[in-house]
Amino acid sequence: MKIFDRVLKRLVSQGQLTVIYHDGSRSTVGTADPAFPALTLQFLDSRVPIDILKDPRLGMAEAYIEGRVIIEGGGIMELISLIRVNNAWENGKSISAKGPLKRGFKALRQTLWRANHRSRAKANVAHHYDLSGALYALFLDKDRQYSCAYWPDADNQAGISLEEAQEDKKAHIAAKLLLEPGMKVLDIGCGWGGMALYLHRTCGVDVTGITLSEEQLKVARQRAQDAGVSDHVRFELIDYRDMEGPFDRVVSVGMFEHVGTAHYRTFFNKCRDLLTPEGVMLIHTIGRMDGPGITDAFTQKYIFPGGYIPALSEMLIGSEGTRLMVTDVEVLRLHYGLTIREWYKRAMEHKEEIVALYDERFFRLWTFYLAGAATVFEHGSMVNFQVQYARNRRTLPITRDYMAQAEAGLRGR
Repeated sequence: MKIFDRVLKRLVSQGQLTVIYHDGSRSTVGTADPAFPALTLQFLDSRVPIDILKDPRLGMAEAYIEGRVIIEGGGIMELISLIRVNNAWENGKSISAKGPLKRGFKALRQTLWRANHRSRAKANVAHHYDLSGALYALFLDKDRQYSCAYWPDADNQAGISLEEAQEDKKAHIAAKLLLEPGMKVLDIGCGWGGMALYLHRTCGVDVTGITLSEEQLKVARQRAQDAGVSDHVRFELIDYRDMEGPFDRVVSVGMFEHVGTAHYRTFFNKCRDLLTPEGVMLIHTIGRMDGPGITDAFTQKYIFPGGYIPALSEMLIGSEGTRLMVTDVEVLRLHYGLTIREWYKRAMEHKEEIVALYDERFFRLWTFYLAGAATVFEHGSMVNFQVQYARNRRTLPITRDYMAQAEAGLRGR
């Protein structure tokens, strides 16, 4: 307990956190701050502090998921926010224990997972995306956009709904593709079909969406059929490596995190081959600011097995030598934090339905995931990258003005 107390004192100085141990003893760290709720953690068994010290993220996560920790004065979002704001990336702090042996073990594990071979890729996707569609309907927007939304008005965030922010995200991406009616577009990792349907509806292009999730495929195809656009918006269950082109444009939103670093060169070579000589590609992905790293144990074990968040340097190294030209890079810093807080809010509002679909343990796991994800974009090392590529340096205008003009025209359609 003394060791745990010392760790807590290093972790929390702004805001107040009280821990009640299994034997009834308690410890309070930090200074009361009106900007933060005063939180209390009650450990229901003596192993909890030991498990947390051994592996801070996984130990705390599993204790919370298993109901061995009770949070008073707030919820898991408030707790993780308190820890992260006291250890913000900008201040050079980290909430993870480090050491040469631990780094070596994690690096070996990550090397194995980053491979993401074909035989594993589909199973990894199914682990997360083949959960009940009813679950996603409870916390996503109506179009089921399961990626970072776009909040163009920083002074009026509260006045913009999640649905509006996701529509603005699609407009933001479409504008960068410089689309013309009749173009053929490939959507790699099409999800439930929202982006493909949007591009056809607003820009008059034909879209082929591909996924490795059978559940997402069923929904996407039904949506295209219901909209009467199946002749123009098609969805296939196929690995990107098996696709044949050509396409005028390629877009990929939230899929690059599942490619695996060992396959970056394969991915970019394939995308170049799929594009026409005047082709353009836009990749929207979560990214890390600290350079190459490893996937944390909680995410790897419970959320995205085989997933890896790329550093910008890794993306660029992966595409170098493929004759794809990087033509634009944008970093979205706070947008995903805003997005996931909306998801968390909706999940909390629908607790009873989520518990009925699964159970209490799953609800705690899911909300821990959302809380951790939101706060790592607010205070940690994660951002979103939008990287545009072209095969021909003369295909796109030589300034970014066209993006703003096209985006303005797409808003509200």
